Amino acid sequence: MYFRTSKTVLLISGVVFTLLVSALAGNFNQDFDITWGDGRAKILGNGQLLTLSLDKTSGSGFKSKKQYLFGKIDMQLKLVPGNSAGTVTAYYLSSLGSTHDEIDFEFLGNLSGDPYILHTNVFMQGKGNREQQFYLWFDPTKDFHTYSILWNPQSIIFYVDGTPIREFKNLESNGIPFPKSQPMWIYSSLWDAEEWATRGGLVKTDWSQAPFTASYQNFNAQACIWASNSSSCSSNSSKNSWLTQSLDSSSQARIKWVQKNYMIYNYCTDAKRFPQGFPPECSLA
Repeated sequence: MYFRTSKTVLLISGVVFTLLVSALAGNFNQDFDITWGDGRAKILGNGQLLTLSLDKTSGSGFKSKKQYLFGKIDMQLKLVPGNSAGTVTAYYLSSLGSTHDEIDFEFLGNLSGDPYILHTNVFMQGKGNREQQFYLWFDPTKDFHTYSILWNPQSIIFYVDGTPIREFKNLESNGIPFPKSQPMWIYSSLWDAEEWATRGGLVKTDWSQAPFTASYQNFNAQACIWASNSSSCSSNSSKNSWLTQSLDSSSQARIKWVQKNYMIYNYCTDAKRFPQGFPPECSLA
């Protein structure tokens, strides 16, 4: 395993947080705990591969051993193949409690031959309802693909194979909350959501296809590990460029391409859902 650390200090809302910044090419044995599933989650290949499975009795899931406050998190996933209708593979960052923050990738299963739906959401202080959904431009069940979350003080950016698909900017100057003070764990789970996942619940899970299996490899975190008991530090900004990373003109063009061709739902255009007016970030982003 490759591991490099340095320290940095962030001033957030007048409070100084000391963070251990790491560039981490991961090992699932060392970086994650299997949290549920009664043996349905497995770490294989000396920690290089993790699989989650779902049957009619239970799904399964895992959680990072560390908490992070800002980071560039990469994970390669190969999703449930074949008839995966009713299943959801979730990969997300989250804090705890009723006012938690959360950054979500969720992959909604499908009938064989239909495209997966990639569902994204951002929660601040316990409130979500900021969904955007996309089709993918490839079959995510045939091979591993990299799904990344860049979370820094300026924005949250979702990436698929290095292509940005969504940005949620820090608009606190306009009175809009932004996740910046609650450290989050990394979670993933494979579970049964047949009541809503596929065509709003019209297509149910075919349990004759079980067990359903999703696979994970090549976890990598360039991230601020939460270590509030540290007292002083220094930062090498060249190693932590993700802390100030933003979308350049090329990336902005790519995100527009994805949203024009593959976005299938955007809460900022759902007038029926927001009859009193769209959330304020919709006109400011």
